[in-house]
Amino acid sequence: MAIEGLEITRHSGPGAAPVHGEYRAHVPGSDHVGRLTWKARGNARIADHTLVPPEIGGRGVAAALVEALVADAKAEGFTIEPQCSYVDAQFRRHPEWAALRAPTAS
Repeated sequence: MAIEGLEITRHSGPGAAPVHGEYRAHVPGSDHVGRLTWKARGNARIADHTLVPPEIGGRGVAAALVEALVADAKAEGFTIEPQCSYVDAQFRRHPEWAALRAPTAS
């Protein structure tokens, strides 16, 4: 279920090649913010946490955050390591994203 007016913003650390960042979901009419945080490793972004406050939960906020990360991976050419269990579950639900999944470190 899409939230009308949901805004996803992107924030990253300083520099041309930031080492960490996050996506923030701003829900109209609420001061609560959903977040998906990541860390860089080579050409991959490790999606380590998806956090959605209960006040804005159950409306597709977390899914929208993952979709924004996936869209950026497609546009910018990086891969994603879904360390966060929610992001991992989304990758299992979307086999069409398989090429965007980073090889697991051994």
